[in-house]
Amino acid sequence: MTNVTLAQSYLNKCAVRLKALRLLLSEQAYSDVVREAQEVVELAQKAMLRLVGVEPPKHNNVGYLLLEYRDMFTEDVRDELEELAEVSKWLRKERELAFYGDVDFIPTVEYGPAEADRAFHGAHKTVAVAERALRSRA
Repeated sequence: MTNVTLAQSYLNKCAVRLKALRLLLSEQAYSDVVREAQEVVELAQKAMLRLVGVEPPKHNNVGYLLLEYRDMFTEDVRDELEELAEVSKWLRKERELAFYGDVDFIPTVEYGPAEADRAFHGAHKTVAVAERALRSRA
């Protein structure tokens, strides 16, 4: 298996998960959209790293690595990396709260349409850029 094949596999999984995000959004499961969007972003960004031969670490936020290895991407992808890193950082911060909450933070109350929309669009954009990166390697 090559890095490109594994990256394609990751992106196939992302495509299915984006469909799930649409369903969660339609059900107004806003905290679940935030949590699941983080998973999509993480997987898509790890696919991007694999495409350029970087073994992704086993933690959730890898956006900073996209910036570190920016020169390994084509210019059209490179122009998007700053935004993708910000999406990853924000979603990583929200990951646990969106899923588990806390005694003073009830996810189903605290997250609303604005956060869900931000998460959904961030995930969608990340996958689109990752797919562009894959096409440039093919």
